[in-house]
Order: sequence, then C-alpha cells, then structure tokens
Amino acid sequence: MKVPVVERIMRANDVLADEVRQTLRENGIVALNIMGAPGSGKTSLIEQTIARLGETTVAVIEGDIATTLDADRLSKLGVQVVQINTGGSCHLDAGMVKMALAQMKLSTLDLLFIENVGNLVCPAEFDIGEYKKVLVSSVPEGHDKVQKYPLMFRLVDAVVLNKTDLMQHVDFDLGVFRSSLTDINSRAPLFEVSCKTADNLDSWVAWVRSQVTS
Repeated sequence: MKVPVVERIMRANDVLADEVRQTLRENGIVALNIMGAPGSGKTSLIEQTIARLGETTVAVIEGDIATTLDADRLSKLGVQVVQINTGGSCHLDAGMVKMALAQMKLSTLDLLFIENVGNLVCPAEFDIGEYKKVLVSSVPEGHDKVQKYPLMFRLVDAVVLNKTDLMQHVDFDLGVFRSSLTDINSRAPLFEVSCKTADNLDSWVAWVRSQVTS
C-alpha cells in the first residue's frame, strides 16, 4: 500500500514543480539547485560565486533542517535570502520553493540559487522547478562518492569538486573520481575548485554566467 502513496506524493510535487518553473520562466530567472553532503561547501560556493558575478542580480533560497546560520551569512552580501527550515525533512520540495518565491521580488532577479538540504540521497528524487541541478562534492568526502551515490551524480548537470586545497592531506584519488563521473554522467562538466583559496573558481563562475545569458 505504500507505493501508491509515494506515487501520489511525487505526482503532486511534479505539478508544483511545473508551477515553479513557469513562474521563474515568466520572470526570466535561471534557478540552480545546489545539492551536496553536509560540509561539502555549498554555502561557501554560493558566497564566492555571488562575489564574482558582477552586475548579475542574485537571490538565494536557503534550505536547512534547522537554524538560519547560512542564510544570515549570505544576507551580509546584500542579496535577497529566504530561509526554509524543513523541520526534519532531508530535502526541499517544490511546494516549499513555491512558498519561498512568494516572499521574493522576482522581477528584479536574473539568477536564483536554491541551496538544498545537505544530503546525497533524497534531493535527487524531487524536482523543485530548477533550471539546472548542481552537485557539490568535496575532497575530504573521498573519491568513492560517485560510485556510492550514482543516482545523484547521474542526474546533475554539473559537478563541483570543492576543497582541492586539501588534496595533498587526504587519501583522495582524483583519477578515480574523474573516471567514475565520466562513466556515470559524461555530459556534466566537472569544476575542481577551492573556495578557501579561490583556485579555479573563474571557470565555474563563467559556467554560471553562461546559464544566465544563454
């Protein structure tokens, strides 16, 4: 009896996701769904990207189980930030995003970052009306994450490998990570960056800018 219930939930979510997508399209907003494990550096990546986007008008929907720590941090950049606390849910859904959009001045925006709850399983299964899905992985998590969480890596449109400045300090095989990603998702570009040292962030920011201007 559980399967029909799950199917109804997913269908209802997909309807709302289409409504979110339509709202974003009508306002000319590109939305990027930023996913990844806790501590991978999702907020840091958004923070560093906003600082480099120049005249692009950006807003953030910040998803967390609890607290406003990341939202408070991003608000200091002078951008619109709406906090979603899921109260225990391991992912954002389209209904949550739709309610957050109602609190924003959409007509002023070019780009919307939606930082999903830190998790490598649940967020992959829920369409939230985004334009592109981005996965942030990090060197300390290990080079086997692609193989352990294939669905997440298979569905995304881009992968950011963060904390490359720690490569020499941990047992991380970059060749294995790269080849595993190619095997699972050869269409997703891989950006190897360090948000701490700013290494290679320019190529990532150029990709983000290209999504807005395309």
